[in-house]
Order: sequence, then C-alpha cells, then structure tokens
Amino acid sequence: MAEKKQALLLFCKPPVPGLVKTRLTIERGGFLSPEQAAELFRRCLYDVSEMCMQALLSMQADNDALVAEDPSVDKITYDFFVSTTPADNVELMRETYDALGKWPMEIHYITDKGATFDDHFDDAFKQIFDMGYEHIVSVGGDVPTMPITHISQAFQWLDYFQDLGTPGFVQAPCQECGTSLVGFSYNTPINHQGVYYNLTGKPALDAYVEKLQEMDIPSAYFTPVADIDEKVDLAHAVSCIRAIKEAAKYQTEIYVPQRVLDWCDFMNIRVSTPPNDNHDPRQYIDED
Repeated sequence: MAEKKQALLLFCKPPVPGLVKTRLTIERGGFLSPEQAAELFRRCLYDVSEMCMQALLSMQADNDALVAEDPSVDKITYDFFVSTTPADNVELMRETYDALGKWPMEIHYITDKGATFDDHFDDAFKQIFDMGYEHIVSVGGDVPTMPITHISQAFQWLDYFQDLGTPGFVQAPCQECGTSLVGFSYNTPINHQGVYYNLTGKPALDAYVEKLQEMDIPSAYFTPVADIDEKVDLAHAVSCIRAIKEAAKYQTEIYVPQRVLDWCDFMNIRVSTPPNDNHDPRQYIDED
C-alpha cells in the first residue's frame, strides 16, 4: 500500500474593502460600496470553502472505506490549502475563517510570492508539491456556483492520467475565456507562465490549451463556472443560486451556496431583464 497526499488550493485575497470585487463598487460602475463588495466576497469565500471541504471529506471517506476493505489499496490524504499574499495577509485570512468557528477540516495557510500573477500561482503550486503532494486542484474564492462534482471529478481524472503513466491537467472555464478551476500533478510538464499575465491579449483558456498541445499533455474539461467580477456576473450568480436551491429539494447531492443567497436577500438584490416585446409568430417563421 502506498500513501499519497492530494491538495485543494484556494488561491485568493482576504475580504478587505477596496481590495476585492472593486468592479462591483459604485466607483467602478457597480452598485455596491467597498464594504458591501468585501462582504459579498467573504460570503463567497465561505461557501466555496465549505463546498470544497465537503468534496474532500467525501473522497476521504470513500478512500478510507476502500483501504479498510483492502489494505493493498493506496491510502490517500486530502488537505485544504489557502494561499494569499503578502505574508501579512495570512493572519487576515486566518481571522476571516476563525470568525465562523471550527471548520470541518484543518486549513493550511501559505504565502505566495512573485512579480506577476503567474509567478504567484506557480509559487503556490511549487510550495505544495514540495511538501510531497501528488495532485493539486485550485479554485478561486469567487465561484459560489462551482458544482461539488467538479472537485471530486478533477481529482479522479488526475488519478486516471497518473495511472496511465501520462500525468495530466484539468480545467473548467469561467464566463470570459479564463478559468474557474485548474489542476495538475507534480510531474505534469506545465506551469502558469504566460497564461494570466501576457501582453498579447491571449485568453487564459487558450494559453493553457497551447501548452497542452505543445507538450502533448492529456486533459479533462469541465463545464464553465462563472466567477463574480461585475454586476452582470452577480445577477447571473443570484439566478443560478436560486435555481440550485430549488433543485436541491431533489438533487440532494448538490451544494447550495446559502451564505451568498442570504446576503443577496438581505440586500434585496433582485435580478431583472428588459421586457421582451419581440413577438415572432410561428406561422410566419415556418412558412414554406
């Protein structure tokens, strides 16, 4: 039996007014104050973290059961990491999480360093891989509608590629040609350089695909998950969350980001669209 470690990385900033979700503020064309935008991000961070932990705990329970039945099965430990910068922000992140009391999993905090976003992302991955972890799946703190199955399936695909002897890559896009989930193994020949920080205007999703093609890296793709940067993103998220809550009456395995929904209800945020008076009678459209 081999013992392996796998990590979920939440790569984010602390929910400080003026530091997060600034495009939602009145000063940047939104409708929230800096304090309200920060509180929204705090709620997102809590919901995303709980969703990730539920996925990790479920995978941990499944693996523990397999090992109990067959001691020759690889024993896997799943851990939850939060990476932020600069070092002073680690304590702010710790205080943010501690404000809710005890979490179902231990939270490991690290500080990422670098000159660009790509450098910081690479540094966070390197630190965790250097601790002996086999796979890392990373998400941001602003994707409250991330399906819990994206997390578990991402690790399953990385296991699958590793078992084939061809370490792979997993990703889910966001709504603007970027990414909401990224993951790969310690021996996958890929990094984040030139993906998020580039001067040619290349979308992050396309930059990853070019790397995958260049290095012939197998990959798995998951359905897009929107992050929340602007007011239209928030409107999309609110409508989706209401639909998720309704579906959860029957799809009991899905995660409802209730903290974000409660805050939106408290703020009386309602989604509306312009009335549609564009009538297209079918008898005219379908004429032979």
